[in-house]
Amino acid sequence: DMRGYLVKPTDAQGDLPAVLVVHENRGLNPYIEDVTRRLGAEGFLAFAPDALTPLGGYPGNDDEGRKLQRERDREEMNEDFIAAAELLKAHAASNGKVGVVGFCFGGGMANTLAVRIPDVIVAASPFYGRQAAAEDVPKIKAALLIHYAENDKRINEGAAAYEAALDEAGVEYEAHVYEGVNHGFHNDTTPRYDEDAAKLAWKRTVEFFNEHLR
Repeated sequence: DMRGYLVKPTDAQGDLPAVLVVHENRGLNPYIEDVTRRLGAEGFLAFAPDALTPLGGYPGNDDEGRKLQRERDREEMNEDFIAAAELLKAHAASNGKVGVVGFCFGGGMANTLAVRIPDVIVAASPFYGRQAAAEDVPKIKAALLIHYAENDKRINEGAAAYEAALDEAGVEYEAHVYEGVNHGFHNDTTPRYDEDAAKLAWKRTVEFFNEHLR
């Protein structure tokens, strides 16, 4: 059994487009809960699972959350988020179209889910996440909206090869590099937060999900 945070618009009528929200490498913290509420306010059925559930859940601070997440098996977490996406697709309030947005670890998970469950994920928006392996890219059916931070050299090293593989496979995608910002620029609870870049990236993400999930 896994726990998570589910948000549904109070004035919703009919089936809703669904978005899975995947946290960073520290569990389901207040920042990710807030991101999930933002999606609800935009008219989406949004669900943010807590990968730390088997270890007691998010412990109340990010430092301890990082330590706990390192204790989890990566493939087990993959399966947890696959199950969460499938739950959203089948949810009574869902229109059956599922998107995924993720940050840091969650960005990598967004790419992973696009590969692993291509018949579930319709649209994926990874924020500064590890790219899928080039040989797996042809499995992707989802549209991608990829966000990179200019100063995030580690993640950006894989960007060119990923985009070349996406081009070769004919995957629909857009990639944006936000100038002068660091990995984690969307997280408004840390010093790396950049308001202008975060607002622009989020605006693009909401528009992207509206285009592909409604």
